[in-house]
Amino acid sequence: MTLLSAAQLSEIESRYPDVFHQPLLKRSLPLLIVLGTLLYVAYCWWFFAIGTVIAGGQWDRAEIYARQWYSYDLRPTIRFSGDDAKVTWPRFSPLGDNPNPDWLVQDGRKVTVDFGSAGRIVADAKLVEIEHRGEKLTVVVEPTGAKPQGELPAWATLREDEVKADFGFAGEVRIMPERVSLSRRFLGWPNFLFDPRSPFWGKPLTEVAGLIVSGDRIKPEMSNAALAFDNIWNNSQWQHGDVWTKLLQTIVMAFVGTLFASFVALPLAFIAARNITPSFLANQATKRFFDFLRSVDMLIWALFFTRAFGPGPLAGISAIFFTDTGTLGKVYSETLENIDDKQREGVRSVGASPVVVQRYGVAPQVLPVFLSQALYFWESNTRSATIIGAVGAGGIGLKLWEAMRTNSNWSNVAYMVLLILIVVFIFDNISNALRRRLMEGSAGR
Repeated sequence: MTLLSAAQLSEIESRYPDVFHQPLLKRSLPLLIVLGTLLYVAYCWWFFAIGTVIAGGQWDRAEIYARQWYSYDLRPTIRFSGDDAKVTWPRFSPLGDNPNPDWLVQDGRKVTVDFGSAGRIVADAKLVEIEHRGEKLTVVVEPTGAKPQGELPAWATLREDEVKADFGFAGEVRIMPERVSLSRRFLGWPNFLFDPRSPFWGKPLTEVAGLIVSGDRIKPEMSNAALAFDNIWNNSQWQHGDVWTKLLQTIVMAFVGTLFASFVALPLAFIAARNITPSFLANQATKRFFDFLRSVDMLIWALFFTRAFGPGPLAGISAIFFTDTGTLGKVYSETLENIDDKQREGVRSVGASPVVVQRYGVAPQVLPVFLSQALYFWESNTRSATIIGAVGAGGIGLKLWEAMRTNSNWSNVAYMVLLILIVVFIFDNISNALRRRLMEGSAGR
């Protein structure tokens, strides 16, 4: 390794003064950017009180909300009348019309509920004994309210005449005069394939497969395979048929809206491009028309068209068509204005007509870009169609909004969100692959 002498270093410095003798401001610029960013973050933290917002967040509610996406709860109620106990269930219980779970056992007036490793309760008309991970609590049930005996542990609360015991994920129990309300939680999505009305409900998958392949017909008018498909498609709890139909509507909305927008934006873009159409008035009128269409958000257009046409896919298609016509028109016209004029002039020099000039001098340059942009918008609109569907424009967005409004059916919401993610993922990969092939083909020419 050869070391440079002082004279050589001086010569290099004199040869490249811009490198070795930069102004102080330019040398300090990276440090100033870092300091400015830190100051801005600190200002935002103070101005928006981010620390207070985080500390005041209802994280316990967020945890409960998250659980409802991947689990379900069963809510029996133990009602006391005199010395008798009766267990009642909600009308649409996932366990069917005659539930008899092994974790709830009734012996006369005494009812035992097992919460797994979290504990259990034993309840009768006058006394409820709670075991919670090794700790015990006795609650006396009186007409005036539930009375805990001794000091309340951290997992139990007393509010007015009610004692609540929290078993974490396993569930909770509320002890009130004359009744005990229970919530028992389990992992999974119950009755996802067959609801309690189906003859296949409650059977193991191996038995269901055997019935479909070689079993005697359950209904003489149709095969067991057709019956199983009908039961899955018309599942009253998960509504697979309606969900998949609405998902198909969303895909069709995105495709048709983007297709129509591309067809309309293409000729208008040639009018808006200054180098294609020399008329200033035509250029400006078309560009302002594009500005008008894209200045109104797709969601607002969806509200307008829902009012005009009523709820349904037509409103969604119209909203996508209007918004994308404006955006694609602008993109297409700017692409046309940046083409290489040499190819167009070459075609014109041989005496070709204006139409032929556009066909052979312009189209080969811009069509791959136009198709690539249309594919990108098609993929993007698959997501957007879900949002505009929530305001009444049809598709799975409306179905999703209806499920969220009930605030009690979050497993169905998770199912639909998962379907949307899968569809967006598939369409994204298809669009990327097609765009890549288009651009590679264009580069090859």
